[in-house]
Amino acid sequence: MNNRYLIVFILLLIASGCVEKQEKKVNLSIVQEPDIRGGDPAVKVAIGSVISPKESYVYYEEMIQYISIKINGPVKIIQRRTYQEINDLIKNKEIDFAFVCSGPYVEGNSEFGMKLLVVPEMYGRTTYNSYIIVANNSSYSNFSQLRGKKFAFTDPLSSSGKIYPEYLLALINETPDSFFGKDEKGMNNYFFTYSHDYSIIAVAEGLADGAAVNSLVYEYMKTTKPEIISKTRIIEISPALGNPPIVVPKEIDPFLEQRLKDIFMNMDRDDKGRKILSSIMIDRFVTINDSSYDTIREMRKLVK
Repeated sequence: MNNRYLIVFILLLIASGCVEKQEKKVNLSIVQEPDIRGGDPAVKVAIGSVISPKESYVYYEEMIQYISIKINGPVKIIQRRTYQEINDLIKNKEIDFAFVCSGPYVEGNSEFGMKLLVVPEMYGRTTYNSYIIVANNSSYSNFSQLRGKKFAFTDPLSSSGKIYPEYLLALINETPDSFFGKDEKGMNNYFFTYSHDYSIIAVAEGLADGAAVNSLVYEYMKTTKPEIISKTRIIEISPALGNPPIVVPKEIDPFLEQRLKDIFMNMDRDDKGRKILSSIMIDRFVTINDSSYDTIREMRKLVK
């Protein structure tokens, strides 16, 4: 088994039990994977794996059930491994709305007109950052010291987990290949975890020397997984980036679009909605201007 697959295998073991976590029963009856559209009248939502698949179900389950009650009909979760797969579902109008990261929104908006619906306000802000993290007991103090080291990206479309560190490299005329290099077996010294919590775990457990992660996930894990976060530290913080949005296809039914927006915008105004938002550290949902994502667009231009 080569190093890349070994790392992914170990990460999966960690996520499934090697790192203790508080278990919560997940209602998988709201999940539909095959035959997405068909004749099923349910409203369908896709969830990009900002956090690992199992944690995503726990994170979003109560919110999806809340939306189902508000629209008086079933809402089913569709989950895919990569951000590109989620974008493809939106592009092909196979889903009605989606929780995505900021990078995939910028990509989808440019490519096929993906639209903003609302964004979460968290910690009083509608922006977040990319954190470059290393092990707490390491000697690294800046990103340049990670040359030739093992590095964890999240997803190829992730603004915080891929675009920002790649932007830092482009500023010095480097690429991931030239900067991180290869190991003794000729394998790349960087790999993808496909979720920010897996990247954090990779650094905490010594499977990567550094990683680029979403600050919202990092701050959330300070509360939910402090034993993991305590093994890491931040050495670089990106400029402010527009928060990961909830998006809809370009040609969504206008009535459904407005109904979903109203539900999200009013969640903080009833007891049940406030309780759900508080449990996942969201203050409320708001609308923001598309220009909030221009910083990501500028970074993408230099990288490409």
